[in-house]
Amino acid sequence: MPQHIAVLMGGLSAEREVSLRSGEACANALEAEGFEVTRIDVGRDIAERLAALKPDVAFNALHGRYGEDGIMQGILEMLRIPYTHSGVLASALAMRKDRAREMFRAAGLPVAEGGTTDRFTAGRAHVMPPPYVIKPVSEGSSVGILIVREGANAPPQELISESWPHGDVLLIERFIPGRELTCAVIGEKAYDVIEIRAKDGGWYDYEAKYAKGGSTHILPANLKGIIYQNVQELTLLAHKALGCRGVSRTDFRYDDSAQGKGELVILEVNTQPGMTETSLVPELAAHTGLTFGELVRWMVEDASCDR
Repeated sequence: MPQHIAVLMGGLSAEREVSLRSGEACANALEAEGFEVTRIDVGRDIAERLAALKPDVAFNALHGRYGEDGIMQGILEMLRIPYTHSGVLASALAMRKDRAREMFRAAGLPVAEGGTTDRFTAGRAHVMPPPYVIKPVSEGSSVGILIVREGANAPPQELISESWPHGDVLLIERFIPGRELTCAVIGEKAYDVIEIRAKDGGWYDYEAKYAKGGSTHILPANLKGIIYQNVQELTLLAHKALGCRGVSRTDFRYDDSAQGKGELVILEVNTQPGMTETSLVPELAAHTGLTFGELVRWMVEDASCDR
């Protein structure tokens, strides 16, 4: 039975502040469950710090690059420290939106029309008719996402700016109108479905995700039974297609508008979803009677190497 847990948090990505909140919430809950907890704000010396600390388990509460993309998982494998969430390959695939998309298509899962391009090509002229969505291939939490609306004369010019911080490779996908849905897998079970409505009818951007009052969560989502079940089934299939372990969360768009065709597409799989006070996975767990403390305890007990 693990006793000493290192909670990895903060880190070097654009999602650092959210990770600090996730990590602190998880560390507090683990202490309340009786574990000895060491909080580690992860820097480039993390391998040396973990080798000296020798925890029983690393609880990976990092988000984004260097924590959610297979790099931290590789360090933990080399040190043979059991860890939470997905392993090296699944983490790397999920973090690269273009590679995850290829895996979904190969598994027969629905994705929006689109593909990859470089930011300079995307910044000079429309690469597909608006409306469409521009996504950095290796960011999370909606960081760097741009929506090009119908009728736009030109693409966003920040794409060709020297100050663009989100890499040169972009995923461009047709914008799917309608509803934002999400569902989580914990272990081998897909949980309930949440509909997310951003404040003032906007889109589910970084502020809507993490600011208090930034969005409304409807749980369970008001969907036809067959659609609800389809979301759950696709969530589990996406989790398995990437080889995820532990907890993951899959996001969808569902077009049930009067002009729509009932299209349901996968946006992405989050292998280390947020664990803050406004986060979706703790809310889904609580809806089934699993407390936050019970959830993080299960994650620690599920931890292993070779994931």
